[in-house]
Amino acid sequence: NYSREQAYFFCSNYRKNTANCTAHYIREKIVYTIVLESLRRVLFYVQAFEKRFVQEQLEKSSEEQKKELTKKRRELAKSEKRISELDVLFQRVYEDNVSGKLTDERFATMSTSYEAEQKSLKEAVIMLHDEIEAQDDKTANVLAFVEKVKRYTEIKELTPAIVNEFIDYIMVSKKQVIDGKTVYPIDIYYNGVGIITAPSAEEQKRAKEQKTA
Repeated sequence: NYSREQAYFFCSNYRKNTANCTAHYIREKIVYTIVLESLRRVLFYVQAFEKRFVQEQLEKSSEEQKKELTKKRRELAKSEKRISELDVLFQRVYEDNVSGKLTDERFATMSTSYEAEQKSLKEAVIMLHDEIEAQDDKTANVLAFVEKVKRYTEIKELTPAIVNEFIDYIMVSKKQVIDGKTVYPIDIYYNGVGIITAPSAEEQKRAKEQKTA
């Protein structure tokens, strides 16, 4: 029964992890406005200062990428270890059920829980493998992003095709109080390059003036 003006995104993680997450949400029209503005700034920045953008991205990635890869490889090893542990646990409860130490009802509950956890971990392992491989080739990703940007002179509105081409995902964090104001930090992760800190509107204006002077 909601109109388009009322449409919003709700934190899906809150339903699964209420202890560590809050029930925050954000209106779709706000996300739309923020992403469109960010994309426009990014397009100008990359097209006007291509060499600077590439250099900054590669320099930024060297240290950040190392930390991120270490973190993801640690998560990958932990997930793979847990998958192996679940195989052992499942075998154990199966044997206990056959020997009569564990009732059929209890066995069904535990085995279902183990299988669900293992399925989730296997999906996470696949995703981590893909992310690690993608991060290993940062230079190619940056250059590919630049080529995508060159295909656009202006973006007047967001379309599913544009969003899918440029945006990897958008992270809306829980609210924070800064200088007495309640804010929701929003990070836009661009495909292949992650977060881009593009010039503000004022900086763009000055850059345009300098370029035409």
